[in-house]
Amino acid sequence: MKTLVILSHPEIKESGSQQYLLSSIPENKNITVHHLESIYPDFNIDVEKEQELLKEHDRIIFQFPFYWYTAPALLKKWQDDVLADGFAYGKKGKVLIGKEFGLVLSIGVKKEEYQPGGREGFSIDELTKPFQAMALKTGMTFLKTLPIFQFSYLTENQKMSLLIRYQQYLTREKDDSLEARERWFIQELSETDVTKLNHGDQFVLDQAIEFIEENRDTIDELKIILDQMK
Repeated sequence: MKTLVILSHPEIKESGSQQYLLSSIPENKNITVHHLESIYPDFNIDVEKEQELLKEHDRIIFQFPFYWYTAPALLKKWQDDVLADGFAYGKKGKVLIGKEFGLVLSIGVKKEEYQPGGREGFSIDELTKPFQAMALKTGMTFLKTLPIFQFSYLTENQKMSLLIRYQQYLTREKDDSLEARERWFIQELSETDVTKLNHGDQFVLDQAIEFIEENRDTIDELKIILDQMK
């Protein structure tokens, strides 16, 4: 699977959350990061080039700060110019059908503010309906949004948890089952560059893989027993 991260942020170098996420993207994965403001500072978008990028990738991610409940201006213009009739929708617009589409949003307020009773008044799911509608219109499968609330207030453990969720969002198959998550972790651990590990870390990695595999065997055995009792 090839993933295209279409990143829009007018002040990317000053953004702690964006720099953290970008630095965590594995080099050995089929992930293309496409920062619009760096490529099109004059807002003059090369439509054909952008459409070719979309054709070449299987999962399309919009990553941006949630400005006034929507995307920055350049990403909105990108949508207007690139997702044209005859390409993204319409009788001849079948290019995006079957691809996956998701959102990674950096948000400056607490998570609770976007829940019932919160000051924002609407949930993230409600406020991202236009993007969900875009996915529907173009035939893409909409992935559950990955919101990042108040990054600067996160603890180191919370940031590490975010890093894992972000990498999974970019690389893991859509299946969100426990077994799919286990397969993802085993693959990532197996592909770790052992030359960069400290003494003893290889043992920890091997033990982690063995632990996950043993747990999976136990779960499968319990499932067989439960099936037999039905």
